[in-house]
This record gives sequence, structure tokens and C-alpha cells, in this order.
Amino acid sequence: VGPLVSGRARLTQGFSAGGEIGGATAFLIEYAPPEKRGLVLGVYAPVLSMGFALGPWLFSRIGSTGITPFAVGFGIIIFAMLPVLLAWKESPDFHEEEHVPFAPFIWAVPAATAAVFVFGAVETGGFALFPVYGSRIGYSEADAALLLTTIGLGNVLMQIPIGLLSDHVQDRRKILLVCALVGLAGMCILPFITANWYLVAGLFFIWGGVVAGLYTVGLAHLGSQLTGRELASANAAFVFCYAVGMLVGPQALGLGMDAMGPGGVAVSLAIFFGGYALLVGSRLIRRRN
Repeated sequence: VGPLVSGRARLTQGFSAGGEIGGATAFLIEYAPPEKRGLVLGVYAPVLSMGFALGPWLFSRIGSTGITPFAVGFGIIIFAMLPVLLAWKESPDFHEEEHVPFAPFIWAVPAATAAVFVFGAVETGGFALFPVYGSRIGYSEADAALLLTTIGLGNVLMQIPIGLLSDHVQDRRKILLVCALVGLAGMCILPFITANWYLVAGLFFIWGGVVAGLYTVGLAHLGSQLTGRELASANAAFVFCYAVGMLVGPQALGLGMDAMGPGGVAVSLAIFFGGYALLVGSRLIRRRN
């Protein structure tokens, strides 16, 4: 009975977390001023990342037994409810209209939904396998784990500048293309510098920060294309593609490592970035023509 109850609790928590993230992003992109949407999302994305990082840290400090972890989790949820209650009357005003399904919006703004799919795959796959990759190329366990820290720092520190830059570019797909090309270039360079941990750490700092722009700028681009109920449905498609990427990424990188050794991680990631760069580049060219 215990595992069944635990499984149902995790399933309920997953649905709740998905709804929370979807609702929060819909609120942000609906209410953020168009000329500052990139900046607002540049603040939101690293805060979200820090929240993901805080959970495991708390778990390592308070453990998993007794009432303490549940009490701490309950307290955090109650604290998070306060700004929601304060802004209760500020929620988007969606007029009564026919329900808009989210599935068609996966293809409606492909530059945004494909961006978050790639980011979900890269983020989850990278965080799962970069420590393994580091140990296989000769790094100590501590040095391999620190690579994740450098990626996280880049993510946190570079999102606001990237968001600000996107607010001053007429077509945000150009920024998305640059993010993809930087991601691709980083994975092409990586195999040649693995002998120097400091070079790899520096590369991961820049790479992690720029690649995270796929999420920030992708969401800003989505908000610039749609409004109202369409935006809410498109945001649901955005979150769905992120979740699919999270499922696909670790599997793809794991298969790449099994087939090609440690270098398979860089090759697998390069394929994600290269495919996305081709997609966005082709859409930019088509618009010009």
C-alpha cells in the first residue's frame, strides 16, 4: 500500500507542479510589457533554476525521515502562496470563449516550442550525464560535479543580459539561432580541451548561460506572437514540449555514450543544437523571401 500511496502522491505533485509552472509563465508573458518581456523572463528563468537547485540541497540537509521534510515543504508552499493571494485580482482576464486545445500550438510557433524541447533535453540530459562524462575522461568525482555548478552559474548570471538583448532585437528568432549555434560550437570544441579542467569549466559557464537563453527567449518569442486564450494554450504546448525534452534528453545522451564512449555526449548534444539551428535558420530565410 505504501508504494501505491507514494506513487499517487508523486503523480498528484507532478500535475500540480506542471500546472503551477504553466500558470506562472502564462501570467508572466501575458502581463509583462512587450518592450520588457525579455527582461522579465530573464529574471524568472534563473529564479526557477535556483528553485530546482534548492530542493536537492534542502534534502541533503534535512534528510528524508520524520515529519521535518514534509513540514519544510509545506512551509515553502504556503510562503509561495502569499504573492499569489496578493495578486489574485491581477490574473489575466480570459473572456468566455470556445476552448482552445493546446496540441495545434506545438506547431504554431515552432521556433519557441522546439527551443524549449531542446533546452529540456540538454538541461536534463546534461545534468544527468555530465558527472558520468567527467569521471570517464579522468576527472575526480568532485571536479566532475563542479562542472554542473559552472553550468548553473552561467545560467543564473547570463539570463538577464540575454533577456535585455532580446528586447532590442526585432525578431527574437535571431537570438535563438545564436544560442543554438553557441551550443553547437561548444560541443564541437569540448572534445579538444578535456585535458584542461579549467578550460572545460570556462566553456561550460559560457555554454550553460547562452544555451539557457533557449528557454528565456523562446518563451518571450511565444508571448510576442499570441495573446489571450491562444497564448494560454500555446504556453501549455510550451510546457509540454519542455517535459518531452526532459524525457528524451537523458535517453539520447545515454545511448550516445554507450555507442561512442564519452564523446557520444558531445555528439548527441550537437545533434540537438544542429537540428534546431537548421529549423530556425530555415524559418528566418523563408520570412525574408
